[in-house]
Amino acid sequence: MYAIVEIAGQQFKVAKDQKVYVHRLQTEEGQKVTFDNVLLLENGKDITIGAPAIDGAAVEAKVVKHLKGDKVIVFKKKRRKGYKVKNGHRQYLTEIVIENILASGAKKAAPKKEAAPKKEAAPKKAEAKKAAPKKAAKADDLKKVEGIGPKIAETLAAAGISTFAELAKTDAAKISEIIADVRGNHVTDTWPAQAKLAAEGKWDELKKWQDELDGGKA
Repeated sequence: MYAIVEIAGQQFKVAKDQKVYVHRLQTEEGQKVTFDNVLLLENGKDITIGAPAIDGAAVEAKVVKHLKGDKVIVFKKKRRKGYKVKNGHRQYLTEIVIENILASGAKKAAPKKEAAPKKEAAPKKAEAKKAAPKKAAKADDLKKVEGIGPKIAETLAAAGISTFAELAKTDAAKISEIIADVRGNHVTDTWPAQAKLAAEGKWDELKKWQDELDGGKA
């Protein structure tokens, strides 16, 4: 009776009490090992072929010793390059002896479950609440103030004065400094007072006063 079995990635034709040299096994010397990937069994005239392996069949063996195989010389040469390399290699092997061949009844070894890698806990982000940016006050149409044109309104906005309330709080002399580069003769004396009326929503009063003004000059 013989069997064809796969051991450590190689296929071997084995019989009882036969010694076999296979690629190095992790099993310690003197311990028994079972190979259940049996591809073919022959028992007299009966031949069983697996698809690909035979269910219930197994080969039992005992590890005799671990050793190194004969040295193999590896020589490399490149013509006209002056390149020559000589190396030796000895394969790590395990000597086993076949103790028994089971045609059926062997339990298939359950594949080892690999431990799932632990998920690293994500670093806790500091829950620092970002202060919500202050909404800028909605700009007013400063051109509604008598004496302010588009260029002056743009200059005042660039200086941070974009609402009637901001203009009302600004001194007339300061306004003159801000618009000093704007061409023309600008009288700013009444602009803060006009802006105050506009900020308070007193449009009728502002309109009546503006009718009496001349370019912002009382």
